[in-house]
Amino acid sequence: MERLSGKVAVVTGGASGIGAATCRRLVREGARVVIGDLDALRAHELAKELGDVSLAVPFDAGDVKSVEELIAAAVARFGRLDILHNNAAIMANEHIKRDNNPVDIDFDVWDKTFAVNVRGYVAGCKYAIPHMLKAGGGAIVMTSSGSAHRGDLSNIAYGASKAAVTNFARYVATIYGKQGIRCNTISPGLIRTEGGQKNVQGAMVKVMADNTLAPRLGLPEDIAAAVAYLVSDDGAFVTGQDIAVDGGMLAHMPYYSDFLNATAAW
Repeated sequence: MERLSGKVAVVTGGASGIGAATCRRLVREGARVVIGDLDALRAHELAKELGDVSLAVPFDAGDVKSVEELIAAAVARFGRLDILHNNAAIMANEHIKRDNNPVDIDFDVWDKTFAVNVRGYVAGCKYAIPHMLKAGGGAIVMTSSGSAHRGDLSNIAYGASKAAVTNFARYVATIYGKQGIRCNTISPGLIRTEGGQKNVQGAMVKVMADNTLAPRLGLPEDIAAAVAYLVSDDGAFVTGQDIAVDGGMLAHMPYYSDFLNATAAW
């Protein structure tokens, strides 16, 4: 399939996990891809793997100027911009552990989370949209989270930032829809990336698996497939939506896993 032949995409957080899987999928579908990532070495390694249809650009989603330079580098190299996957997020284990509750959280944790997870996405749109308009339209996908839709026992800044992203995407879709730009979010479930394995370990993995309706946990390729659909012409009539790619984690009654475990013991 080459649904994206001739298209140029920027993927932030593109050197690993969901971002890397998305870069590989978009290239397979015919796109040229710019890999934006804080980890310059991994970005360059992936670009070497993908070949001349890719470009690695070191960037920091928390630095607006860096985001602007990422978009400029994409257009300078490939001459246009059609697709933006806003995917970078702050997932460092030492940061996530400090993202706890309203009483104990430090404001620097809150502010840094929003600087990367929300302002970085706004900056991506700010600098990408003018180029998409010149190209006659485009598609934007932002990685949200199931945490945007339900309360939890910790990670309040992360969940709130993803909720902000989800509604921000609806605004982008509304403002630019008539000009040919679509914008959607994807809310992954537990995806077994390298970063995800560091943050969700031990007994928590079983809890998450028990609450996933699918017979397995998610893979980065599951999200990449959804991105490829949304940015292709197959998704031409889908905009302003949040697509849950979570194996049914948020689809069931709250007592689902407890009920299964109880009946298994009977």
